[in-house]
Order: sequence, then structure tokens, then C-alpha cells
Amino acid sequence: NGGDTNQLSDPHGHFVDDDQTVVIADYWNHRIMQWKNGDTTNGQVVAGGNDEGNGLNQLNQPTDVLIDKETYGRIICNQGNRQVVRWSRRSGTTQGDILIDNIACARLAMDEQRYLYVSHYAKHEVRRYQLGETNGTLVAGGNGKGDELNQFNKPHYLFVDRQQNV
Repeated sequence: NGGDTNQLSDPHGHFVDDDQTVVIADYWNHRIMQWKNGDTTNGQVVAGGNDEGNGLNQLNQPTDVLIDKETYGRIICNQGNRQVVRWSRRSGTTQGDILIDNIACARLAMDEQRYLYVSHYAKHEVRRYQLGETNGTLVAGGNGKGDELNQFNKPHYLFVDRQQNV
């Protein structure tokens, strides 16, 4: 537990790419850490890492991360700033772009057609977005907080199968 590149502080979501690269949302260090296949000690800060904040070069309590297999961009649930952001995987990238603003995101998923799914824990729902779209389409929940079959209670985990079942 700490802030060095061989440490994490309350790791949340993670993603493993096809080349076995592991990326982890390092919640209290406000950064995304990456370990390439074979790296066993120090990871690399690939997003955030500039203290907690709301600048485009900062993250605030990231809860999930995935890699877009087409662009290799890192899509991040930046929970403390109520955003979903994208950081390029290109070397030298020092800031992200806001994809979705004003969303209490907890987890992310992407299907094979590159639709982005976001669990919105404050609205008790999951929405699907085409990249570049800001409103999305309700795909699960959205009927208030509860325990009925059409309701969620702060959804924090998310999985989408090949048939786009959530």
C-alpha cells in the first residue's frame, strides 16, 4: 500500500489486453498503472499521477479502466470528477479527453462493436454509448433503486457478453 510504481493504494477495476498488458485503476493514488507481460516489479503510470484534481492531466478516484482494442486508448471511469475520460496510448500523452461528463460511473465494459457500457451507480442503471455520444441508451435498470428484476441498487460491476447481454 503506497504511491511508488511497485505499489497500489486501493486498486479498483483492472483490464488485461490481448498482449497480456495489465492496467489497474489505482484509486487513492489517482492514477492508472500498467504492467506489460513479463514486468514483475515496477509498473508505469499511464494516466493521471499528477495528484488528485480536475485538470485534464489529473484523475480523481478512478474506479475502472479498459483498453479500446481499435485505438488502444485507455478509457477510464474518473469517478471523483464524475466523468468517463480517454487517454491515448501513444507515448508522451500527458492528458485525457472527456468522453462523458456528469456521470457517477463505477465500471466500464466494451463490446465487440465498440459500444461502451457504463454503470451509473447514482441512477441505478447501465447505459450504452457509441464513442462520441454523450447521452447513451438505457440498457438495464433505470427504474429507481430497488431489488426488483428491473432495478439495481448502485451497480458497481458490469460484464457484457458477445451477444451484448449485460
